[in-house]
Amino acid sequence: MQTDIRPESMARINTQAQAQAFIDEQIQAIRAQVGDGKVLLALSGGVDSSVVAALLVKAIGKQLVCVHVNHGLLRKGEPEEVIRVFRGEMDANLIYVDAVDRFLDKLAGVDDPETKRKIIGKEFIEVFAEEARKLEGIKFLAQGTIYPDILESKDGIKAHHNVGGLPEDLEFELVEPVKLLYKDEVRVVGDALGLPHGMVYRQPFPGPGLGVRCTGAITRDRLEALRESDAILREEFAKAGLEGKVWQYFTVVPDFKSTGIREGKRSFDWPCIIRAINTVDVVEVTPEYLPAELIKTLVDRITSEVPGISRVLVDYTPKPPATVEWE
Repeated sequence: MQTDIRPESMARINTQAQAQAFIDEQIQAIRAQVGDGKVLLALSGGVDSSVVAALLVKAIGKQLVCVHVNHGLLRKGEPEEVIRVFRGEMDANLIYVDAVDRFLDKLAGVDDPETKRKIIGKEFIEVFAEEARKLEGIKFLAQGTIYPDILESKDGIKAHHNVGGLPEDLEFELVEPVKLLYKDEVRVVGDALGLPHGMVYRQPFPGPGLGVRCTGAITRDRLEALRESDAILREEFAKAGLEGKVWQYFTVVPDFKSTGIREGKRSFDWPCIIRAINTVDVVEVTPEYLPAELIKTLVDRITSEVPGISRVLVDYTPKPPATVEWE
């Protein structure tokens, strides 16, 4: 990764006009760097990789090859949205890899959070590398590196390598068109590129996806309950006017059950935990206290619509002492 420092004279990108000027500048820079070469991009559907993909499509069209790996740990509707936006609306050269069974088979019976993270990361690299080897003439690797990534790597806080650890036989020159932008600037650029609002302003989502919210050993039925409850939560937050006003909100379905009553009979099902939080720097996090009517709606919908869920809890713990995610 390059470690250029953002020039102090570089103006913040706050307006559509500034974003368009940045886009025009980067299109020229990308074309100058790439020429007639091919560029490979791991397109997760997150903000940064989506903006980079849209920017590269404008600059070099079909010379860009996007690889979207569905590992089964994405939120409801996300793989479909990536395909619809990039293959359908933007006519991008998109390879879709259904690796759901491969990932979930590897994760079967694994309950240690760090081991789960390592398996997900390692398997993603292997799947991506396999797809890369099938392609000919790829000389460049595009990444959604942004400026905070560079700062954190420089200061030793984190090692950022969006598709890090690729095998030695895959040597690419990096293309990182948004590496000097902050996240809010990336979003403004995404708007100017015409990406859907929900994709540009999507909430933060962990690299291991729902794998860290399906606590303990992941099972397919509990993962599906998690995905459905999360979709209901996002839908009801949007209806309540909280979308975009709360930094992050999600559900957790832990690996234990409690007794309940369903259709007049005793049931033994999972709880669903709702977490909604706000933060400026993620060092400290405060809970978002939800309106009683919204909580009632969520309880009613999740317990009646999601198989396997018998009760709903709300996590109001700040960070510290808690962390953002449960694993």
